[in-house]
This record gives sequence, C-alpha cells and structure tokens, in this order.
Amino acid sequence: MNHTPRILLVDDDPSIRALVELYLKKEGYEVATAARGDDALADFRRNPPDLMLLDVMLPGIDGWQVLKAVRKTSALPIIMLTAKDDTVDKVVGLELGADDYITKPFDPKEMLARVKAVLRRSVIGEEAQDDTLSYPALSLSLSRFEVLYEGNRVEMPPKELEVLYYLASHPGQVFTREQLLEQVWGFDFAGDSSRTVDVHIKRVREKLPGRTQHGWDIATVWGVGYKFDVNKQ
Repeated sequence: MNHTPRILLVDDDPSIRALVELYLKKEGYEVATAARGDDALADFRRNPPDLMLLDVMLPGIDGWQVLKAVRKTSALPIIMLTAKDDTVDKVVGLELGADDYITKPFDPKEMLARVKAVLRRSVIGEEAQDDTLSYPALSLSLSRFEVLYEGNRVEMPPKELEVLYYLASHPGQVFTREQLLEQVWGFDFAGDSSRTVDVHIKRVREKLPGRTQHGWDIATVWGVGYKFDVNKQ
C-alpha cells in the first residue's frame, strides 16, 4: 500500500481498545475505534478501512451481523476477536467470510503478526497484474474479486472465490481440506476444518449450476478432498 493502512478496531471493552490501539499506532498504523456494532458499520461505510479487528460480542448489533453486512459489499480483510477458545465461534466466523481470528486474552505481538500477515495477503492481491483464469463459460480474477459465469457476474464472498480460484489455478491437482484451509485462510486450524471447507465448496457449486456441461467441475475425491476437474476432450 502507498498510504498508511487504516485499521478499524471494534470492541466494547475500553481497556482492550486502549491496549490494541497503542500497539497498532506504535507500528505506524492509523487507528479508528468503535464500541458498538452499528457504529462500526457507520464508520466502515463513511471511510472504509484497510482492515477491521472485530469483536464478536458487541452492543447494538453483534460481530457476526457486522461481518455479514460488510461481506455483502466488500472484501475488506477482517480478523475476528473471540472471548473464548470456542471452535464453533471460529468455524462460524470462517464460514461467514472472516480472514482470521484471535482468541482473548491474546498477546499483542501475536495480534500484530496476524494483522501484518492479513494485510500482506491483501496487498499481494491488489498488486497482482492480469491474474485472470479462463475456462469454458467461466472467468475468474482474484485481484478484482470477480467471477463471470455464462456471461453473468456471480457474487461470491472472498473466501468462496479464493477457494474456487485456488482449485482452478491447479487443475487436476487434489487437495485435502486441511491443505485448502491453510492455503486459502493462511493458517492451520485445529477445529472442524472439514465443515468449513465443505460449506464453501457447496456454496460455490450452487452458484455455478450446469458446470459439467462446459467440461469442468469442482470434484470431490472421496476420502481425500477436492480438485478442479477438467475433462480432456
């Protein structure tokens, strides 16, 4: 990025806001804060940040609702803050399109490392040149977050597109669910990775009906994982 990254920190605990803001500003980030979910959405719409740190439990509307609202219009990197080491919370966040999660209480240095990693992945996507992948009736661009299918634009949340793009960029190669989670989300996840990946694959398939008629498919390799299968004709 050519500008100072702006981070929107959303948490109703003033002590956590003060601590995280201190560490972020020391790293040179511009920081905006919000204590309520509705205030966070208003700030996002008024002045979109480069990354959002989003607590789950919030007054007004909760973090899940904020995440869903943002994902309707934006691929903004979002790291969820969860108060307990709850696998269900993590899975829900990943399925709704979160880029990462941090469990409270957390080490500020770990938080900074995750912020930098997510921002770095975001910058790489923005700086990509022509990254278009083309198959019969299908065109994908990760940098533009664009999916065209049978001539129509298909709306996909970032993680659905990234899973599809990753598979399509390695046609014929089989990936386990764990490999997909690590490559697409950028970290290992000790929870129910099968459910997270399966849900995303299911949603992608639903948005691309009739794909086998065009000579390709997102195929299940039973007992292993998934692959982008291209028929050799």
